[in-house]
Amino acid sequence: MFSKGQIIFGVLFFIAFVIIIVFTYRKDMKLHKRFYAGSIWILIAFIAFILFIVAIKFFLKA
Repeated sequence: MFSKGQIIFGVLFFIAFVIIIVFTYRKDMKLHKRFYAGSIWILIAFIAFILFIVAIKFFLKA
């Protein structure tokens, strides 16, 4: 389906992308801690909301 060159390019691109993302995140960690201090609660609320919707769908399936 993919040629050997395409697979090699894809793997190298993925590795480079992950390295750049990790480097950038570590560089901006001070800003993240200052400006996004309470964002974990928004993530928890979002996951809880999705689970609530799934539960409603499951129980009202009848």
